[in-house]
Amino acid sequence: MKETKKVTVTGLGIMGAAIAGALLARGFQVTVWNRSPEKAALLVQQGATLASGPAAAIAASPVVIMCVSDYAAATEILQTAETAIALKGRTLIQLSAGTPKDARSFDAWIRARGAYCLHGGIAAWPRQIGTDEAMITASGDKTVFDQQQQLLHALAGTVVFNGEEPGTTATLTTAAMAYMAGNWIGFCYGALICEKAGLNVDEFGKLMESFGPMLAAEARHMGEVIEYNRFDHPESTVHTTGLDLKILLQHARDAALNTAWPALAVDIFSKAIEAGYGTEEHAAIIKVLRKNG
Repeated sequence: MKETKKVTVTGLGIMGAAIAGALLARGFQVTVWNRSPEKAALLVQQGATLASGPAAAIAASPVVIMCVSDYAAATEILQTAETAIALKGRTLIQLSAGTPKDARSFDAWIRARGAYCLHGGIAAWPRQIGTDEAMITASGDKTVFDQQQQLLHALAGTVVFNGEEPGTTATLTTAAMAYMAGNWIGFCYGALICEKAGLNVDEFGKLMESFGPMLAAEARHMGEVIEYNRFDHPESTVHTTGLDLKILLQHARDAALNTAWPALAVDIFSKAIEAGYGTEEHAAIIKVLRKNG
């Protein structure tokens, strides 16, 4: 389990190929494998070695990075007698998507085969892999994490350990996806409003970029408010935000836009007001979201 300059990358989609390319650029000896071998052509030209199959790919290096669609696909690739033999004593860094339950199950499955496992999450676009802009978070065996610092830092400027519970990274990644999904839908809806009014969407994008520091501070503030139940000293209340959202909904109706997104937001804030949280910090809507149904 010592740090090594030999590594295998399994899965050569856009992200997997970026990972392999970044490792090659950092001087690692990279073996690659993908169900569709043609995806390895450029990496082979850059110096990677193409393995004949999953077992050969695993056997080629002490550390194996898996970046396939999800944990189910990863398990399917590894479920042969040959790969079980090849895995023994090796470290597998799982960068595929999955739930916390997937991670815990996969971790136990890997350990039962005498191997070690880290469960990682990538906070970067493929073009950012190998730069200081990228971040990788990981959970699992702390000793293994410490031993793979060189490798992880070859892929990302920021590397964060989330703890030894295998499913923690998947939990945080899913939570981040909830935030990002709202961000993407919200931006596209704002772009729709601009289009309808004849405004340039790229200018709207520049405007939102300038909001970046404020939005980052707001995310941290909301985390503290919710964690410590500090809803009673608001700068913006549920009631005030609820009124603003009703204006957004009315604007959408007046402009003949799809109203699904603002209607959902209005519904959540209206329920919070009805529940008596109107004078509290707008993050108090979590009290509504905590309820099933």
